[in-house]
Amino acid sequence: MSEEKSNQPQLSPTSAIDTPTLRAFENWFEYLIRAQPHHTDYAGVVWHGSYIAWMEEARIECLRSIGIEFADLVALGCDLPVVDLSLRYHRAIRLGMTAVVRTRMSEVSGVHINWDYAIESPDRQELYVTAKVTLVAVDKERGKVMLQLPTTVQDALARLGGSRNN
Repeated sequence: MSEEKSNQPQLSPTSAIDTPTLRAFENWFEYLIRAQPHHTDYAGVVWHGSYIAWMEEARIECLRSIGIEFADLVALGCDLPVVDLSLRYHRAIRLGMTAVVRTRMSEVSGVHINWDYAIESPDRQELYVTAKVTLVAVDKERGKVMLQLPTTVQDALARLGGSRNN
């Protein structure tokens, strides 16, 4: 296995996440995952869409950690759909492996919220995925982009360190 690792080509991170910043882990929320059989293909390799689901789970748990429950957003009539997604797959995760999904809110600009992601081995020796996701606040009743984030959401997001509000 170690010989296989050394022969596998390494891709550089996408421009979505800067490597020096990635390694600093400033203001990152960490979410532990384990690759289960339903996450993988017939060869035991994690299916590409599983990574996206894990990123969303991590983002929801990060928001929960600062007091934003998804059910509360729904009650406020606010939805946060993904409008932009950029991923770079560096190395595959296989059945039974554990990994840490690290996420942080990188910027809030009006009703757009940008998130950075890194999925790595628990010891930070292997980088599996880097990504950037942009969400936008939508009024669920009207189906239109909101003019501004609800005050309670603005206040909660302000508690996430390292965010820049424009």
